[in-house]
Amino acid sequence: MDVADGRNFVVGDTVHTEVDGFRHQVDEIFLKVDRLEQNVNEIEQFYLTLKKKQPNGSKGSSIVKDKDKERHVPSIKKQQQEAARREAAAAKRMQELMRQFGTILRQISQHKWAWPFMQPVDVEGLGLHDYYEVIDKPMDFSTIKNQMEAKDGTGYKNVREICSDVRLVFKNAMKYNDERSDVHVMAKTLLAKFEEKWLQLLPKVTEEEKRREDEEAEALLDMQLAQEAAQAKMARDISNEIYEVDMQLEELRELVVQNCRKISTEEKRKLGAALTKLSPEDISKALEIVAENNPSFQATAEEVDLDIDAQSESTLWRLKFFVKDALEVHAKSSASTGGGNNQNHTNSNNINSNNKRKKEICDAIARTAKKKSKKPSS
Repeated sequence: MDVADGRNFVVGDTVHTEVDGFRHQVDEIFLKVDRLEQNVNEIEQFYLTLKKKQPNGSKGSSIVKDKDKERHVPSIKKQQQEAARREAAAAKRMQELMRQFGTILRQISQHKWAWPFMQPVDVEGLGLHDYYEVIDKPMDFSTIKNQMEAKDGTGYKNVREICSDVRLVFKNAMKYNDERSDVHVMAKTLLAKFEEKWLQLLPKVTEEEKRREDEEAEALLDMQLAQEAAQAKMARDISNEIYEVDMQLEELRELVVQNCRKISTEEKRKLGAALTKLSPEDISKALEIVAENNPSFQATAEEVDLDIDAQSESTLWRLKFFVKDALEVHAKSSASTGGGNNQNHTNSNNINSNNKRKKEICDAIARTAKKKSKKPSS
């Protein structure tokens, strides 16, 4: 016997199995399309962010467009490993510079006038009650030495930090003590000697800083290229998956066409009558369905002559599904507007959304019949 709903497109005891199989395939397509949409959004967001960072356009981004060149771009994981290795090497070089700076510090601290600066100022013992009002950050050689030797990660990270604190030792003494005092003169003299020795080490420090800056810039570019390569690969994978979805839709369409029973004369009459009940917007959509399988049909003409009997079975079934859904949505919407509560309105919106997705699948199934896709290169 025929199944009354019309959506069930086989007869006999196998109807439920066939329908369940069809629904399962449609559900799989829904999930795949949703996942592909998320991936596309991620890629789009990546390139939008990249464009903002490169407002004038960068030639670097064009590198990954060449598939052969992309093979030479290290992966993100390798970039991270290389960054760790580079950071370790840079830290080792900086330790060597700090060791050389330690030699300068020992030479200054061994000077006969260095004794006032070896330990923290004894503020209470010397009665310097206003010391902390004048000096914001006390500093001395023993504190510097302890921080240079710290193993808990709190020590100096680069040689310029040590240099800054050595200067602070002498500048604090010159700031607090009168310029005619012995401590002020001693501090000023040792500061001048320190600056002379610092100038000898400075070229090496500058060279290391420049090298570090260049390495970081290169690493940033390499990471960007690696990310672009990953996004480009994802885009190709998405393209291949879209092709696979197209093939699934083609198979489903063939399944529908092969198993659908023919629309009866009475159903055609009811379909024609139902078309007249559609809203102007839905009528336009219905005419577009007809035009998809009939290129000569002018869906946008001022006067349209629609011969139901001349339409293919595929078009008739699509019209039947579309009209049924459109009238159901209209009826529920009217009921909600006429006195339904907010919950009914929410349910109507949900139905609208579900029916829209169903229509999109049906439309996609029909469209695949009109095109012969060529699988994109991988």
